[in-house]
This record gives sequence, C-alpha cells and structure tokens, in this order.
Amino acid sequence: MFKSATILTAIFVSGLAIAAENSAEVPYPAGYRDWHHVKSMVINSGHGLYEMFGGIHHIYGNSKAMTGYREGNFPDGAVIVFDLLEAKTSSDAVEEGSRKVVGVMHKDAVRYAATGGWGFGGFKGDSRVDRAVTQSAAAEACYACHIAREEQGYVFSAPRP
Repeated sequence: MFKSATILTAIFVSGLAIAAENSAEVPYPAGYRDWHHVKSMVINSGHGLYEMFGGIHHIYGNSKAMTGYREGNFPDGAVIVFDLLEAKTSSDAVEEGSRKVVGVMHKDAVRYAATGGWGFGGFKGDSRVDRAVTQSAAAEACYACHIAREEQGYVFSAPRP
C-alpha cells in the first residue's frame, strides 16, 4: 500500500510540474487581426535576419500594448503580435504569400520574470497549436535579442506616427 501511494504521489507531482510548465506557454492570440495595427515592414534578402524573418511583417497590439506604446511602460496583459508572411515578388508588386509564423509577446511580470516580464512564443504557419518557439526556448530564441531593447520595454516596434 505504501509503495502504491508513493507511486501515485510521484505521478501527481510530475503532472503538476508538466501542467505548470505548459501554463507558462504563451497562448495563441485569438482575434489579433482585429487589434490595433501598429505597423508593417518587409525584411528583404540581404538583411542580417532574412533567413529567420524574411518576408512581410504586420505588427498588432491589444489595447494594453497600445497603452504601453503611448506611455513607454507596458502593463501586464499587453500582447504584441507579429504576423510574418512570405513576400511574393513580381515585376509589378510585392504581395502576401503563405503565413510563416505568428510571433507573440505576452506581458506578465511575475509569470515571465526570467525574460524581462515578457513571455515569447511563435506558432507555425496558420496553426493555433503547433509551436515554432516555446517558452522554454524563449530565453535563447527571443529574449537574448530583445534584451538590447530593455530601455524600450524589450520592444523593437513603435507605432507609425
């Protein structure tokens, strides 16, 4: 009986640890295309980040993110999304191609204290569940770059005037 209780306790504790780790994952930002459009940009061939981020970027922010942009201090609950699409170039125009990734920054100073108060995540293509970047990889994949923008709240983008 003691052995069974010990095994059940170990399974329960392991389950709590997995649930806690998964709860740190940044959620998919449902409805983000209805949020405030912050700006758009294109990263072309030849740019240092082209291999990872080449294409058309549309940046969106929820209302708390927009408060952060205005006031220079992003409150908990601020969410910034970059919607990265392939750039299809013809002789006449550059058009949106397939979605490459939906990148997400989610502000929660307690939950993401180790990464400047921001949770980072990325979702592959049009998927709302397949992750390109997990929170456990965020320190190396995202935060290491964003730390250079600590004075701007770890945010690279700024709204168009």
